[in-house]
Amino acid sequence: MQPEFVDFHCHLDLYPDLETAIAKCDALRVATLAVTTTPKAFARNQQLARQSEFVRVALGLHPQLVAERAMELDLFSRLLPETRYVGEVGLDAGPRHYRSFETQKHVFRTILTLCAQAGDKVLSVHSVRAAKHVLDLIEECLPKGRGKVVLHWFTGSAAEVRRGLELGCLFSVNERMLSSPNGRKILQEIPNTRLLTETDGPFVERSGNAITPGDVLPTLEAIAKVKDLAVEAVQHQVISNLSNMLRTL
Repeated sequence: MQPEFVDFHCHLDLYPDLETAIAKCDALRVATLAVTTTPKAFARNQQLARQSEFVRVALGLHPQLVAERAMELDLFSRLLPETRYVGEVGLDAGPRHYRSFETQKHVFRTILTLCAQAGDKVLSVHSVRAAKHVLDLIEECLPKGRGKVVLHWFTGSAAEVRRGLELGCLFSVNERMLSSPNGRKILQEIPNTRLLTETDGPFVERSGNAITPGDVLPTLEAIAKVKDLAVEAVQHQVISNLSNMLRTL
């Protein structure tokens, strides 16, 4: 069935009940990318989502966990053939994680190289305070046609957005990102055909509570306001963007 919505970055396994979260995505017909933060989390997610029509599970090694989990890179390599999707991966140069930045770069370079060798992967990529480094490594290690990158909650400069576009990247945006002037400025730089929606649940909250998986309507409304479009037009464009990305890879 055709999805009604797209949530291209959600941590379903960090909600209280993973099975319930998957069922909610199916009931609402939300094409959902269930990102994981460590390779060890992948198997359970994959098992519970195996019969889902709308949830796909990504194999991840989150940059914020690389300091403790870099040894899982071998497991990542062994599991990669089991999925088309990779995430959450990338780099984080924030103050809490900068000490592991060189290790993060080694891990991310290895992941990109493995994906390039496989040739059919879609990656959801984290780039906090590290947009240039992320784009440098994508350009170095993942040639066009060997994979597709979706830059999740991107906070780089307008020039870095344009560079990401030149490298073939898409961008997934969420309601918290678009609640800031800088986030809306970034959105204005992204062509409508390169946009996907996400929740980044349960990390994004509304009125003190984690937003639920697939709850992207406020994001669609925010995009529509910035782009001066009807909400339904944005909704259909995002679904089309997902379909085109997966079909043309």
